[in-house]
Amino acid sequence: MLGGLGKLAAEGLAHRTEKATEEAVHVAEGVVKEVVEHAKEAGEKAIAEALKRAQETGDKVVKEVTETVTNTVTNAVTHAAEGLGKLGQ
Repeated sequence: MLGGLGKLAAEGLAHRTEKATEEAVHVAEGVVKEVVEHAKEAGEKAIAEALKRAQETGDKVVKEVTETVTNTVTNAVTHAAEGLGKLGQ
């Protein structure tokens, strides 16, 4: 009788251990999903911020180049006009 009782106790312990393991796996899966989601959100925010900064830098460069070209053309036209004015005198 005691042998059967020991076997029954061992089966009960094995069953409880299996259930506890399944629950631990389920909890771990939930934690992993949450961590992955947070990492995904953080990555998306970082990419969006990097794109925003790149766009701002590009806009700044375009503005600076436009100003430089405008100033260069204005100076060239001014000098040409002054040169023609001196020729006409």
